[in-house]
Amino acid sequence: MIQDIEPRKLDNVFQPDILPVEDSVVFYFKNKSVLIRKGDGKLFPSFSELNEPQHCIYLFAIGKRAFFLLPTDALAFIPNGFAFETIRDVRRTRDAALPSFFALYTAVHLSDWYRVNRFCGVCGNPTELDGKERAIRCPHCGHLIYPRINPAVIVGVVNRDRLLVTRYADQRGRDNYALVAGFTEIGETLEQTVQREVMEEVGLKVQNIRYYKSQPWGSAADILAGFYCDLDGSNSIDLDTNELRQAFWARPNEIRLQTDDWSLTNEMMKRFKEGEDC
Repeated sequence: MIQDIEPRKLDNVFQPDILPVEDSVVFYFKNKSVLIRKGDGKLFPSFSELNEPQHCIYLFAIGKRAFFLLPTDALAFIPNGFAFETIRDVRRTRDAALPSFFALYTAVHLSDWYRVNRFCGVCGNPTELDGKERAIRCPHCGHLIYPRINPAVIVGVVNRDRLLVTRYADQRGRDNYALVAGFTEIGETLEQTVQREVMEEVGLKVQNIRYYKSQPWGSAADILAGFYCDLDGSNSIDLDTNELRQAFWARPNEIRLQTDDWSLTNEMMKRFKEGEDC
């Protein structure tokens, strides 16, 4: 999966005094796009190519390399050889080492958090970065804002020798097979989220809910929790067409895996397809 970057590790300790060096990676986002190198070689710009030390925000490190963020509109012009490309297109068309993509998705998470909290939600005054912890502080009223992490579930519903497979109603680059998924709501346990999402999306009851594995997914600020469960009762699907355009019971040889192995969804489908315990 995208976070499986061993033997390297993500070091997300807050260290605001770290300054970029020449080969530090700098992420620069605009809407849902990121600045990338047009040609071959390293995907994202280095500090030496942008040279904006007064604006760089330290994010994290992977191995010995530090990653930084430039706030939106920090660059007066785009350097030659670089252009913006959507996050989705970068995933589909670019070739780079997995740690680079994990860094990208984690940087998206933090960039969006910085961008939407420029003003205090309590008093409305401009905010500033806190110097002691990864937080945004309002200097007027003292309100602290921490990075938002959205809990969500991925659900593999098993019916003996078949797995419930879905496809999203939104077709924009998402024609892959998937599983039932959804965000946890106020007051719910993760297990209750599993039951509710399966009922809402496909009209099925489930039992024997069992946790499999989790995954951070920065582009949606998620922490995903994967669960398998068994069908309880009728296998007749009542499709929520606002969320899905297809859902069906698939035998292992009918499951079409995603084009990369980044996602928890893909790993869970792969386990079932290969006959592993689910």
